[in-house]
Amino acid sequence: MTTEPRVLTAAEWDDWYGQLERAFGGVAEAPEERALWRALTEHERSLGVWDGDVCVGTAGAFSFRLSVPGGAVVPTAGVTMVSVAPTHRRRGILTSMMRRQLDDVRAWGEPLAVLTASEPDIYGRFGYGLAAQRMRAEIDTVRVRVSVPEGTDGVRLRLARPEDVAAECEALYARSVPLRPGMTERRPGWEALPLLDPPSRRGGASPLTCVVAERDGRVAGYALYRVRPDWDHAGPAGTVVLEHVGALDPVSYAALWRYLFEIDLTTTISASNLPVDDAWQHLVSDVRRCGIALRDGMFVRLVDVGAALEARTYQAPVDVVFEVADDFCPWNAGLWRLTGDSEGARCVRTDDAPELALSVRELGAAYLGGFSLASLALAGRVRELREGALAEASVAFGSRLAPWLPHGF
Repeated sequence: MTTEPRVLTAAEWDDWYGQLERAFGGVAEAPEERALWRALTEHERSLGVWDGDVCVGTAGAFSFRLSVPGGAVVPTAGVTMVSVAPTHRRRGILTSMMRRQLDDVRAWGEPLAVLTASEPDIYGRFGYGLAAQRMRAEIDTVRVRVSVPEGTDGVRLRLARPEDVAAECEALYARSVPLRPGMTERRPGWEALPLLDPPSRRGGASPLTCVVAERDGRVAGYALYRVRPDWDHAGPAGTVVLEHVGALDPVSYAALWRYLFEIDLTTTISASNLPVDDAWQHLVSDVRRCGIALRDGMFVRLVDVGAALEARTYQAPVDVVFEVADDFCPWNAGLWRLTGDSEGARCVRTDDAPELALSVRELGAAYLGGFSLASLALAGRVRELREGALAEASVAFGSRLAPWLPHGF
């Protein structure tokens, strides 16, 4: 066999995706789920490694546009569907796919690559840094109260089938993308992802339900959720399984959360993917009883350091020379001068003396503003070579809101 990956053809998709399913446990997906991923797969951006007529390695890259600090949406490769057959470990297959993929991403002119990781320790050696976390919460709605702002009672709530209000909810989602780094614009076809609801994904809960918040006759927010009924010796103990909640204003947002807290026969709200700075934490009476835990959300890789750093803006004026190490993509290695502020930025090669030294992995971790360069320096990942450069750059790289990836891919 050869470890050289080749571009996927449409006729090979079933075998290619079957290898992916085997790598992730071998449980076949529901037909509607499999059909959606077939439709979303971009064959010309997908790679396979074959041993004869058997697929033994897979990797894909969706063509996304990702929001970055400052509100711009930047062409980004969404790395996905990566697997290697257990019979073909330690043969360089993963490395060959990552090598080909990043070369392709560079050729496509996309300055960023992002991914979610089934095993986070895999991708650091390829230059990916943890850039966004997600919050999990198990909220005790019996003991925790919600305090809502004035005007919340004026919000009209109504239940709807998710597919009936999909267009309005997608329009609201699109308006929110530039407001928070790490969110992806939904290209045609991706609007079906939040509506995917096979019984195998429900975990004993109800079909997906949507509650819509309206103000002045217009949709101002929505929540997608399921209810998992349960009873114990004391009575009803159901769980509201929250998939997504979003709103354009504080009162609509608060109205949705109050509604979720008050659903009959439930005692818990369970959410697995919320922004780490989500505002519901300021509405509850006892955050300690909300079972908060953090988990890695999205990893970022700067494929073109100069273009990536120019694509975002900076919270404070910055003028700093980075010494960047990048063994896997050596075109990024060397000295870069970044100058920028809230209006824009420029990042070019320079011969000036370096002021901060780090690898491309740390640049990826700090890129969306979720982790500061100063915190990375405390871990020994960033070295300050000019006094004051670290503080200047750390403040500048910050973000008004924490980065967040609202859905997997």
